[in-house]
Amino acid sequence: MLRLYNTLTRTKETFVPMDPSRVRMYVCGMTVYDYCHIGHARVMVVFDVVQRWLRASGYQLTYVRNITDIDDKIIKRAVENGESMSALTERFIGFMDEDAAALGVQKPDFEPRATGYIDDMHAMIAKLEAHGLAYKAKDGDVNFSVRRFPGYGKLSGKSLDDLRAGERVQVDDAKQDPLDFVLWKCAKHGEPFWPSPWGNGRPGWHIECSAMGTKLLGERFDIHGGGMDLQFPHHENEIAQSEGAMSEGAMSEGAVGAAPGGEKRFVNYWMHNGFVRVDEEKMSKSLGNFFTIRDVLKRYDPEVVRLFVIRAHYRSPLNYSDHHLDDARSSLARLYTALKGVPLEVGAPDWNEAHAKRFREVMDDDFNTPEAVAVLFDLANEFNRSKDEALGRQLRALAGVLGLLGRDSMAFLQAVPAEVGGDAGAGETYTPEAIQSLIKSRAAAKKGRDFKEADRIRDELAKAGIVLEDSPAGTTWRRA
Repeated sequence: MLRLYNTLTRTKETFVPMDPSRVRMYVCGMTVYDYCHIGHARVMVVFDVVQRWLRASGYQLTYVRNITDIDDKIIKRAVENGESMSALTERFIGFMDEDAAALGVQKPDFEPRATGYIDDMHAMIAKLEAHGLAYKAKDGDVNFSVRRFPGYGKLSGKSLDDLRAGERVQVDDAKQDPLDFVLWKCAKHGEPFWPSPWGNGRPGWHIECSAMGTKLLGERFDIHGGGMDLQFPHHENEIAQSEGAMSEGAMSEGAVGAAPGGEKRFVNYWMHNGFVRVDEEKMSKSLGNFFTIRDVLKRYDPEVVRLFVIRAHYRSPLNYSDHHLDDARSSLARLYTALKGVPLEVGAPDWNEAHAKRFREVMDDDFNTPEAVAVLFDLANEFNRSKDEALGRQLRALAGVLGLLGRDSMAFLQAVPAEVGGDAGAGETYTPEAIQSLIKSRAAAKKGRDFKEADRIRDELAKAGIVLEDSPAGTTWRRA
């Protein structure tokens, strides 16, 4: 039975969905004004693995990952570029989709955009106002009254007194309390706006996810995920406004969506993936160590990047470095080498087989992907020793659950490495056809007992990063 670490309770809990056969999961997606960076890659891959495992475990899953397409940064960037907000966001949504597809990330069931749910935001704000939790300030903004919501800080563990002392609080004379956060922003000159009961304006950031999540998944749902950086204030504020908007009837004892143990929650299980660091430093543009997914994919195969992410536990820090990516590339090559000759279409894993049982055990332990990858290598080693075709098929099937090893082995092993793909030299001179021609010349030299020439050809190819592998069936090649 699946156990996962719940950020809300700070414990690992047995996963009990509200509906035994269906899981409802919401993950905070991207704010689309720039290219996605490697931190986004981690969120994409981590929750892609989560949704794949839930489906592999037999659950019917409704997976929602939103797009924030209205935001201060989006407005600023559009003005700087001299283009419309919609033109900017459409372009970067397209780039985001390309990056996700390259990393093997499957599309969520729903991918709502914030601007399509303005009416739902209005309805939630009106409920909060009716419940005495929202007020219109003198500057025209509608704010959430934090001190009127019991339990604020339960997700992040932050106390109101600590927050009031100055942490992440900006002084704003229009607010009744510096802790209060904006639900609806009064329109400013030159900015996009929508009409509302409180005047023209646009939504605050936090209300977007509450409105989209509850609209598509219901007032309560099973899992809410995102990066560790969203735990406070974004997810804390989501809890406050979502639970604050719930009707009295929904809060009554025995209501549908009650958490295990009887507590009434907006979301039962909160999941947060760890931060990405670059050579043990925080990633930031100011430090010059900020990498977009596109930067990384110019140098590394997307599946290498996916394996790099999966080899770390999702809650642990992930340290990005060339050394770690090079190691992931070598590891992936070992697995593909083991799979030579194993067909692509192998069906579902045999869950009664010993390696699959171990795989399930570690994945059910809070999505322990590092141990799951270790199972793949154990299976590859046993397959190499036994040459049992069933083990080869099992290796490919289990890897497929993680979104790995979905290509023909030789297609991966013979692919030109990303960093030399466009260079003159190995990428152009040593094409597959040229390599096969040299292999034939080497075979002819060996047949004529000209071993010096045969060795020269091998050395020439080796210098170009091409490894020849001789066997009774003939010579094959791969790129180092």
